[in-house]
Amino acid sequence: MTKHQGFTIWFTGLPCCGKTTIANQVAILLKKRNYLVEQLDGDIIRQNFSSDLSFSKKDRDENIKRATFLAKMLSRNNVVVLASFVSPYRKQRRKARKEIKNFVEVYVRCPVKICMKRDVKSMYKKALEGKIQHFTGVDDPYEEPENPEIIVDTDIESVDESVQKVLLKIEELGYLT
Repeated sequence: MTKHQGFTIWFTGLPCCGKTTIANQVAILLKKRNYLVEQLDGDIIRQNFSSDLSFSKKDRDENIKRATFLAKMLSRNNVVVLASFVSPYRKQRRKARKEIKNFVEVYVRCPVKICMKRDVKSMYKKALEGKIQHFTGVDDPYEEPENPEIIVDTDIESVDESVQKVLLKIEELGYLT
């Protein structure tokens, strides 16, 4: 049995902004402190849980609905969930916040030009060439969070600085003991 409460840290931001990189480091540090941690990554969830979905708005909403359900189930069973999803629409993030009891939103902010430079899969390039439709940051909007608990600026902060911001805030919020 775990001795800590479950909670969800929801990392949102443009593709290639650093969501997964930061979540990976937070996971390592929390596991060292004996927290039960599960990562829900957008790419992995799409491959294994939402492979039937496209990138239309309707299907993106469904993908986030499924991810929210998973995060809710895990966190209510005392698991720390690190959810890394572009989750471009405010409405879906508000629904996630409403559904998940202990929810912390992290806006991983980074200019699209920097994200494009980090794009090892050439997704932005393909989107700009018209080979990918509905790509966030190119031909589909990203609605910035209005009141996230944490903002990290990955174009000017190191990964370690961003990770420390996350850990300090969740400690301040009473989630770390």
